[in-house]
Amino acid sequence: MQTKRPFTTLAKVEEIAAEIPTPFHLYDEAGIRDRCRRLKEAFAWNPNFKEYFAVKATPTPQILKIMQEEGMGVDCATYTELLLAEKVGFSAHDIMFSSNVTPAIDFQKAAELGAIINFDDISHIDFFKEHVGTFPETMCVRYNPGGTFEVANGIMDNPGDAKYGMTPEQTKEAFQKLSEYGVKNIGIHSFLVSGSTSNEYYPKLARTLFELAVELKDLTDLNISFINLSGGVGVAYKPEDTPADIKIIGEGVRKAYEEILVPAGLDNIAIFTELGRWMLAENGGLVAQVLHEKVTYKDYIGLDASAANLLRPAMYGAYHHVSVLGKEDAPADHTYDVTGGLCENNDKFAIDRQLPETNVGDYIWIHDAGAHGAAMGYQYNAKLRSAEVLLKEDGSFKQIRRPETPEDYFATMNFDI
Repeated sequence: MQTKRPFTTLAKVEEIAAEIPTPFHLYDEAGIRDRCRRLKEAFAWNPNFKEYFAVKATPTPQILKIMQEEGMGVDCATYTELLLAEKVGFSAHDIMFSSNVTPAIDFQKAAELGAIINFDDISHIDFFKEHVGTFPETMCVRYNPGGTFEVANGIMDNPGDAKYGMTPEQTKEAFQKLSEYGVKNIGIHSFLVSGSTSNEYYPKLARTLFELAVELKDLTDLNISFINLSGGVGVAYKPEDTPADIKIIGEGVRKAYEEILVPAGLDNIAIFTELGRWMLAENGGLVAQVLHEKVTYKDYIGLDASAANLLRPAMYGAYHHVSVLGKEDAPADHTYDVTGGLCENNDKFAIDRQLPETNVGDYIWIHDAGAHGAAMGYQYNAKLRSAEVLLKEDGSFKQIRRPETPEDYFATMNFDI
């Protein structure tokens, strides 16, 4: 039977927990840096390749700093994410601003920072002119081809049902408008699938966007300077899943580039990505401790963590593998629901999950929580967001976000009744 192994050990978790109470998210610095380098190697054939890490996945300054040290930019979607990027030290074209339903203040901040602004909707162009005024020389448009998006093994998603991007006709209109408003360099962006482990997704998307670039290259005097494949490459959450191979993916994009763009004289186009999950999910886990075992119609293992620390399973039934630290090689011969303490019946990390016999006091490792984990934390039931910890390359650890306190929870409340 295939299984997953935590990147840490019971002894290390006990060492950390002696200083930082559970629950906490733990990140692997060595693993994060390895992902950055593997991605750059996979796209090294494109001299101006750049990854814009999706801040929404893990908006933690020290994580973003690692990305910066590895030569990555950041992808922001909101005003506060822009402020976070600025505080870490990102500016200008190291920031891609890909938003939707965008307030004026967000566009104004992105323009102030010199970020590359990616328009999600045709109406945003005149909105930008009204609220910001001058257009920078380099901008981007987000494309949605509509219909369904298919690869050899079937339909991957339905872009026609997605709220993101412009239709083909709107994309042409956007090119014309931006040219009239003084833009010189343009990029094309698209986000069609989320969490795919297929090695076919990026190459298929690349072909779609490369063909669009060839079609649009003579429409205006705009220089098509980059194609942004956005995110969408996922990880193998289940032990039996086959992970995406970034080397094969990069080679597939290269082949499409040489077959479509090079013959059209567009061989200077840069390739951008905005990966979050592939970069961080497997390099982070949620550490919790068993508080109670409840036996009624089922066996329940109750943790000191809850959906407030990792929302994905409760929100849309996402699978996260669960390990009992120190019992990784013990037979998984007990069936449990693994739950948190929220007053919601969907506050379950796992349902009918086969695990080793688990006892009060055991430490639980919830895998692949490094992206869209702590970032989606919330405060229902007055549960407080937990700490984040970085496991450094030398084996030491550092708290990179302290746990919230009741004072934090009360800070925005007005008690003057």
